Amino acid sequence: MLSRYIHEAMKRARYKTLDDGTYFGQITGVTGVWANERTLNRCQEVLQEVLEEWLVLKIRDGDSIPRLGRVQLSIKAA
Repeated sequence: MLSRYIHEAMKRARYKTLDDGTYFGQITGVTGVWANERTLNRCQEVLQEVLEEWLVLKIRDGDSIPRLGRVQLSIKAA
């Protein structure tokens, strides 16, 4: 389920080239997950890493995770 969420999130990623020639990427619907790198490929890689770290923190803290399309992660307290 986690892989499915990451895949769905990355499909929603949007990238743009900034004035300095670097690439900025963010994921629609996932606040605070973004990357800024010299190449598009590296921006995509870093964006996924940031997303994965964001998910780990959300899971650790028991925070809600936004639904993306049909993919919903629910965290149950132990």
